[in-house]
Order: sequence, then structure tokens, then C-alpha cells
Amino acid sequence: MERRITKWWSPRLNKEMEIVKYGYYGFALLMFPTAAADYLEYERFYLIDAIRPYINSGKVKVYSINSINSESWLNSRMKTRDKAIRHQQYNGYVAEEVAPFIYNDCGGQRVPIITTGASLGAFHAVNTVLRRPDLFDGFIGMSGTYDIKLYTGKYYDENCYFNSPVDYMPNMNDHHTLELLRSKKHLHFVTGQGNYEYPPASKEMSQILWNKGIPNELDLWGKDMPHDWPTWREMLPHYLATRF
Repeated sequence: MERRITKWWSPRLNKEMEIVKYGYYGFALLMFPTAAADYLEYERFYLIDAIRPYINSGKVKVYSINSINSESWLNSRMKTRDKAIRHQQYNGYVAEEVAPFIYNDCGGQRVPIITTGASLGAFHAVNTVLRRPDLFDGFIGMSGTYDIKLYTGKYYDENCYFNSPVDYMPNMNDHHTLELLRSKKHLHFVTGQGNYEYPPASKEMSQILWNKGIPNELDLWGKDMPHDWPTWREMLPHYLATRF
């Protein structure tokens, strides 16, 4: 399996950011880490091994990036206002640096990019597509929650609002954005119902999209599927095998 690490200095984040690529061919799958983890997390926890057959067959080309959650929502020493600003900088990094990197790596042309992630990574994957459907083509959100107020405490400003899908999507009235989202074929919410999972979050977000006329899939796995790596190592290969 082809594996290559690239890094560059991000002017938006003012730090060096790494990205690892697996594979040569296929649609692009952009992976967001869980919690405060890094770009190699999915490799360390064997999720890359779980989807290796689809990488080796040329079905998918995988890109995994760093999170900066430890510099934003998960940093208890930061003011919430600053957390939200840092998150917006991360959004800029993903849209204005990572997406062009993927296009360039795939021959310099616009290619389909599907986002994915587990837990807090699912939040980033879904939020990224809902905010920029002109750049990203779908998501597989595994075991996510989509309400940023879980991390903001009593503080709430415009940057918080526009990064909280349960808040901004019900009020979305931009015709172009809505039409782009309605045209997507791969908007998947998937969650277990076992220990530490929270299916109501996926149910709520799925219904919000349906209320806006945006087709999506809600897939509830069993009570034997906890919020943990064995669950995600089953979910992602299943989706690559059956939906793409």
C-alpha cells in the first residue's frame, strides 16, 4: 500500500501541519481524527488496515489530517471566544489548503472528496461538508454529535453558531448551498447504540437535513456496538463496500 507523509507551514494556523496519504487511485476520502488526536491516529488504531482492501484495489485514496481540537474546543485554559476563532482558522485550513492539496495530488483537477471521522471527527466531517458543499461531496459521520454548545459553556457568538450544524442548518436559506446539498448522494449518519454512544444526536441531525429537503441516510447499529474502535473498524469498511 502506498503511504506518503507531507507537511507544510499553514499560514492560517501559523504552524506546521502534516497529512498522510494512502493509495494511488479512487475517490478521495478525507479523515478527521477523534478528540485531540493526530493524523496517524487511524493508522495506530488499525482503521487503515481495516480499509486496506479498498485502498489497494484503487477504490479509494485516503488522506488523514491533524486536528487542532487541543487548541480549541478541548482546551480548558482558553476562552470560548478564542476557541471559536481557532476553529474558524481550522475551517480555512481545510477548505483553502487541504482541499487544493488533494486536487493537486489527484492530477490538478476537481475530484470528489468524501469526509469521514469518528466521534469529534464526525462533527468535523459533517460540519465541513454542510459549510462548503462546493468543495466537498459527502460525509460518513460515525458516532458523532453536531451541537457545538456541548463545548461552549455559556458563551455563544457568531463563530459558535456557524459551526453548530443543529443551529445553523434549520435556518439555512441560501438557495445555492441548499441545492448543492440536495444533490449529494453520500450524506451518511451512522452510530452504534451500545455503551457511550448517543444515537439521538445522529437522529436529530438527520431529521434537520430532511426538513430542509436534503436526502441523507441514518443508520443505527446494534446495542452491541459501543463508542469505540472495534465499532468504527466495522462501520467504515462496510460503507466503502456497500455505498461506493
